[in-house]
Amino acid sequence: MADTVSSSSHPLLPPTSEDDRLGWLRLLRSHRVGVSTFYRLMAEHGTAEAALAALPDVARAAGIDRYTPCSTADAEGEYRRGKAIGARLICRGEAEYPAALAQLADAPPFLWARGRIDLLDKPLIALVGARNASSLGTRMARALAAELGEAGFVVVSGLARGVDTAAHLAALDSGTIAVFGGGVDVIYPSENTKLAEDILARGLVLSEQRPGLAPQARHFPQRNRIISGLSRGVVIVEAAAKSGSLITARNALDQGRDVLAVPGHPFDARASGCNLLIRDGARLVRNAGDVIEALGPICAAAAPQPELPLVPEAAPQKRSLRDTAALHGEILARLGPSPLAEDQLIRDLDGRSREVAAQLTDLELSGRIKRHPGGLISLAS
Repeated sequence: MADTVSSSSHPLLPPTSEDDRLGWLRLLRSHRVGVSTFYRLMAEHGTAEAALAALPDVARAAGIDRYTPCSTADAEGEYRRGKAIGARLICRGEAEYPAALAQLADAPPFLWARGRIDLLDKPLIALVGARNASSLGTRMARALAAELGEAGFVVVSGLARGVDTAAHLAALDSGTIAVFGGGVDVIYPSENTKLAEDILARGLVLSEQRPGLAPQARHFPQRNRIISGLSRGVVIVEAAAKSGSLITARNALDQGRDVLAVPGHPFDARASGCNLLIRDGARLVRNAGDVIEALGPICAAAAPQPELPLVPEAAPQKRSLRDTAALHGEILARLGPSPLAEDQLIRDLDGRSREVAAQLTDLELSGRIKRHPGGLISLAS
């Protein structure tokens, strides 16, 4: 039916009244009207009401007789249910609609939103991955989400089991957005009910589906394009070669977003998709610093800057040979052949940055540790 509609110069203007909003709802909820058809009809006819009036003729030209658009009563029912659960309908073109998403040709004409809409104004990063994630995968997701949150990012994911769950949990305090496959009041999977309630209290839930609608398999690829479309980049933590996370990655590439992936062991099927992405040019991620570096200084600057001290720091006290040897032992005990971020080592040693930095230089000069690009260190081989 969409092919029978020609485009014109009508700009898409946001609704200005409740009647306009109901018209948008009716048009998109009408049989065989998807996102692309919605935009084509709006471009052809200028308003939702005019498009609805033309729909029976458009359908008849496409070989569909006795076509009836979505009724006003059905649209009013959806609108009432949304308001009853405290959800807001955000339409494309309105100030609250996420700017990054609005740039996409297939952006949802509207979103149902519950929670902190102000989070949409912050730097967003998507973090997704396997539902059957390994222990290492969930640990990595938690670490990335927590550190990216500390750096000023809001973590976007899909509330699925595994990586999504770990990412949301770690980002609750800093800000997280869950994009649902069904209605914003239908929690899936049910085991994440408590997590969803916490996100509603402290974060944001979004969906393009009508409230009360249970998610179906076909909804999740549509949901995934919103996750990537909202975000500056998409980080994949464990994903099979054929998985929803890889669909999200493909969406991100099509949308001009950065795709980043955490590598895994070649024998682990859960890492095969990530390894394929890296082989094909995705940015390899070892820690949150890699993500921030890839997305550029604008996002990195979102992190709050510490105040400068008003008085100079006292000079460090001289360490005895015994104390120095003890610190050397602590440093070497925490290192191995695999490179570790220096800032992570300093955190592990209770943040003694000045002391540790000085001793790292000594250990490097003595040939006991090796420095690698990106601020990484390891035991010398």
